[in-house]
Amino acid sequence: MSLNLSSTAFPHGGAIPATYTCDGRDVSPPLGWSGIPENTRSLALIVDDPDAPDPAAPQRTWVHWVLYNLPPTTAGLPEAVAMADLPPGTREGTNDWKRTGYGGPCPPIGRHRYFHKLYALDVVLAALGAPTKAGLEHAMQGHILAQAELVGTYQRP
Repeated sequence: MSLNLSSTAFPHGGAIPATYTCDGRDVSPPLGWSGIPENTRSLALIVDDPDAPDPAAPQRTWVHWVLYNLPPTTAGLPEAVAMADLPPGTREGTNDWKRTGYGGPCPPIGRHRYFHKLYALDVVLAALGAPTKAGLEHAMQGHILAQAELVGTYQRP
């Protein structure tokens, strides 16, 4: 069984509903996962947009959410999950708005792709504070057992 990441809000490759964007409530979508490898000690989640600022001429990857040390016994996250409601032990990293927590899609132009990446790790990571995506990726090196990806798209009205 392989690691799988999905959402009841949108299918892989489908449009992300406005509720989860700056045009709506700007809350995190519900996410679910399965197929956690047996030796998994923690999970990490990164949500980013490689199409910023314009999909026709991308210049950078914009980071929307960074989570780590999610317990492998969890099966997902509910819609609009707040820090206080994250599974015990979960830590938040810093997104590109220079804050922790979820920041939804808000593309300035065109239809962007939003990559939700779940990692199964063979360790519980040391306290990293509120790492950036790059800091978390560095800490995960050599510890990734499996990875799953869910891609959604969004274009502002």
